[in-house]
Amino acid sequence: MSLEKISAQLSRNKKSLPPVESWNPPYCGEIDIQIKANGDWFYDGSIFKRLPLVKLFASVLIKEINSEVSEYFLVTPVEKVKIKVDDAPFVLTQWRWLDEGQTIMQVTTNLDDEFILNADHPLLVTEQGDLYVTVRRNLTAKVHRNVYYQWADIAKETKTEQGTEMIFSSADCQFSLGKL
Repeated sequence: MSLEKISAQLSRNKKSLPPVESWNPPYCGEIDIQIKANGDWFYDGSIFKRLPLVKLFASVLIKEINSEVSEYFLVTPVEKVKIKVDDAPFVLTQWRWLDEGQTIMQVTTNLDDEFILNADHPLLVTEQGDLYVTVRRNLTAKVHRNVYYQWADIAKETKTEQGTEMIFSSADCQFSLGKL
C-alpha cells in the first residue's frame, strides 16, 4: 500500500478537530489544570479519570510561544484560559509498521492520536537528548522511554556531518535518535 493511500485512510478515520486556529477569544485567566510530564491531566490536584473528558480538553489545546516561553491554553470561541504543562502535552506511547517493507511507521499518543512519522510529524531531538514528535499544530508528544529503546534497536549507526548518529526511516524521511 502506498504512503498516499495510507495517509488518506488515516485522515478518513480521524475525528475532525475544532478550528481553534480561527478563534480569537478574550483571555479569561488561569485555571488549575496541569498536564504532568507522564501525560496525566489534573484539575485542582486530582487526576482526571475520564479519558473522553481529557480528549475533549486536548482537542481545544493550543500552544503560544512568547519571548521563547511556551504557554498553553484551552480555547473556545468565547474564552481562553491558561493551563500548566510540565513538559509536553502528549506522550508517544506506541508505534508500528503499516507496511510489510517496514518503511511507513504509525505512531500513537497516550490520547490515541494516530499519525505517520513523516515530514509533517517529525522527530525532534533537544540539546539535552530528549525526543519529541510534532502531533498537530505546534503541539508535541514526548517519546516514551520504551519507544526510544525500541527505535534504538531498529536504528542504524550512521556517520553524518554532525558525527555518528543512530538513524531510522519512515515515510521517506530519515530521523536521528541523536549523536553517539
